[in-house]
Amino acid sequence: MSGSYYPTSWDDWETRRPEELGLDSAMVDEAIHYASDHETPFARDLARRIATSVAGKKCDDGEVLGPTRPRGGVNGLVLKDGYIVAEWGETRRVDMTFSVSKSYLSTCAGLALDDGLIRDVHDPVGLYVKEGHFDSPHNSKITWHHLLQQTNEWDGTLWDKHYSAGNTDDVLLEPKEPGTYYEYNDVRVNLTALSLLNVWRRPLPRVLKERVMDPIGASSTWRWHGYRNSWVVMDGLRVQSVSGGGHWGGG
Repeated sequence: MSGSYYPTSWDDWETRRPEELGLDSAMVDEAIHYASDHETPFARDLARRIATSVAGKKCDDGEVLGPTRPRGGVNGLVLKDGYIVAEWGETRRVDMTFSVSKSYLSTCAGLALDDGLIRDVHDPVGLYVKEGHFDSPHNSKITWHHLLQQTNEWDGTLWDKHYSAGNTDDVLLEPKEPGTYYEYNDVRVNLTALSLLNVWRRPLPRVLKERVMDPIGASSTWRWHGYRNSWVVMDGLRVQSVSGGGHWGGG
């Protein structure tokens, strides 16, 4: 939009009083108080919360595999025309972002397609990944499109988690024909991360940093973790395959 203000960095982000930009200060304050008074009941001790959430499941061993950190309290910004008109809480705090990692994965996939590392999203992933995860008659049908749409129905175990552990309903479902059934499943999302690592041949956080975060002027405080057991050897180097969420820590 013509005339819009864009901050060059967090430290240089300019502020304005609400009235300067046509907002009502009293209503802005009311919105902030409402947000502050309605904090999520989700526990701040995320290590305990994650462990508790998976410990009682039939299809999961309950083991947290990646790093966690306690979450902060309610915080936020109100922006108008690019300017900060209100701010409350610890807005500079680094918190876990859980399934935001899935957006990072899709970004890395899009860049791989742009660069020709993936020729066609409808190609079988087994044409690119030769580590055995797509060798079976069932898994060999899985395409990049299936992985990215979470319709892949992959059958197997990854990082000591059987695919059924990623089922949010805690139900052991027999894999269906790839491309015919949608299931939100973090084990299979982690397989997407490993598959993308195989085509990039370097850590996905580095790809994201060089191709997206640095060019847009993002902070350097973000991190993207995998699990303690998600290390692989890639072209003679030990590389961690990241996770697509914080379901078992990491992300």
